[in-house]
Amino acid sequence: MNLLSVEGLSKSIGEKLLFENLNFGINQGQKVALIARNGTGKTTLLNILAGHDGADGGRIVLRQDIRVAYLPQEPHFSESITILDAIFESGDKKASLVKAYEKAIASENKEEIDRLTQQMEDASAWDYDARIREILGVLGFDRFMARVGELSGGQRKKLALAVVLLSEAELLILDEPTNHLDIPMTEWLEQYLSRQKVSLLMVSHDRYFIDRVCNEIFELEDGKLYRYKGNYSYYLEKKAEREEVETAALEKARSRYCTELEWIRRMPQARGTKQKARVQAFEQLEEKVKQYRPPDLPVFQAQPGRLGSKILELNYVCKSFNGKEYIRDFSYIFKRGEKIGLAGPNGSGKTTLLNLIMGLLKPDKGSIARGETIQFGYFRQDGLLPDIDKRVIEIVKEVAEEIKTTEGSISAAQFLNYFGFTYSSQYAWYSTLSGGEKRKLYLLITLMRNPNFLILDEPTNDLDIYTLQRLEEFLENYLGCVLVVSHDRFFLDKVIEHLFVLQGDGKIVDYPGNYSDYLQSHQVKEKRGTGDNPSNSPKNFKKERKPTTRLSYKEQKEMESLEADLEALEQEKAVLPERMAHAGADHEQLKMLGERFAEIERLIEEKMLRWLELAEKAGD
Repeated sequence: MNLLSVEGLSKSIGEKLLFENLNFGINQGQKVALIARNGTGKTTLLNILAGHDGADGGRIVLRQDIRVAYLPQEPHFSESITILDAIFESGDKKASLVKAYEKAIASENKEEIDRLTQQMEDASAWDYDARIREILGVLGFDRFMARVGELSGGQRKKLALAVVLLSEAELLILDEPTNHLDIPMTEWLEQYLSRQKVSLLMVSHDRYFIDRVCNEIFELEDGKLYRYKGNYSYYLEKKAEREEVETAALEKARSRYCTELEWIRRMPQARGTKQKARVQAFEQLEEKVKQYRPPDLPVFQAQPGRLGSKILELNYVCKSFNGKEYIRDFSYIFKRGEKIGLAGPNGSGKTTLLNLIMGLLKPDKGSIARGETIQFGYFRQDGLLPDIDKRVIEIVKEVAEEIKTTEGSISAAQFLNYFGFTYSSQYAWYSTLSGGEKRKLYLLITLMRNPNFLILDEPTNDLDIYTLQRLEEFLENYLGCVLVVSHDRFFLDKVIEHLFVLQGDGKIVDYPGNYSDYLQSHQVKEKRGTGDNPSNSPKNFKKERKPTTRLSYKEQKEMESLEADLEALEQEKAVLPERMAHAGADHEQLKMLGERFAEIERLIEEKMLRWLELAEKAGD
């Protein structure tokens, strides 16, 4: 059943064409991710679909009586209303009852509670109340009567998400729903949207989230819409195939264009019918050739300033605010070239630790010693360049005309182009950039200052997937130190080598490995009730295990075999979703692959438990 149809939709902003003649539909049960580069019209398209903006042409048809809920990138609420008021703006009977009941609870009005309890029973409103408590609780709200004016920008985005999830709409339109969510919240939202029978159109840069929630990808590129019937992994494969075909066709067109251009220059003004047809064909060919993009700058390695033997040392650092301990007795000596991630729930002290390192806060106890050669590059979560009346390339050249690399240097324009600011867009005025483009420019200026120690606080927020891939390449090849806070699990898995896990009580656990390594080990240990012990991971134990007499020779061999088996199983598990996507309508093949996937998960858990038993014995 079709819920939304878009026919011939077009939109320009000033002289810039965002998209033209878009045609697509959303059917019941479809969960679609919209992918595009910053500044190409993703948010504008969602605003048009939600009725918050107008199109230049085309039409949008919604099924009669359909309920649509929209999560904008920057939601707006009245400052004076409470969290409950925002949740219950719909005003239907259930919502009004639950709102009155929650207010009676907050005011401890026993008579009103008794009266409303019966009405809640009669209206079958208890399930709705339970959903409200679940969603608000997961998103970190415990004071339902707090005023919206007291909330931060991130909390307002989470409140708007709660409003959308509780709306019971049939079609959800979500613009960056995982922004401002910590990893546990994101994982909960994945599961929630996966099991809900709703249709979905969303913009997100979180690739794991897209992969696990969506069953179709729309890509907006060069004003056109491309469809991929599969998850993110399937999209990557098919996009590469499409681009290969298009590149071959463009190369062929360029070759023919050169031949036709020579004919056009030689021939007098066309008079015959055949000559005129050839001229018209040439003009069409010329339009096609204009789509050609020069090859991207190959991956390069920036050359930061030299780091001395002493880089950064934290010794028994403590920090509290208003009686709450955020960091307790944390010590660490940074080594050259380390890439470390910070993970933990919102409010656990990640940004506090970064500000302590930068000297913006002073520790209550302990000391922080910085090496003489250290040059920080600090990308702040809330930082943006001030609005200035200059072109992008002018702003960048004020920072650096060129960027040093291990093989020489590249120009500022090449650097911008590598990260998605095309040579033509570099002459755009700063004021005309989208929010994502402004944030990207701020990040690139941080990188261009040639620091040898990068501190990045949520660098992935509002960036498109193309830019994230470029940033990952840059950081993987970066020769300096990196300390990064991110809720993007794919990004953490790609970039970091080990993890500082802030547990919210002041304790910081240093865990070797990336986020997925940590999560898998943590989940297994939770089942066994062993708690966090960062030394208990196959990846770490394999690297650092020393010969021990506590394991018999047979057990040592078993442990080595388990490590090899786990690695092979994980590799097989990683490719199964792609094989399932290729199976299409072959139900027998899908069933076989699904059974194998379940079997692999069972084997991983079984072998991991045995490995942990041996690891604990080895460490006794």
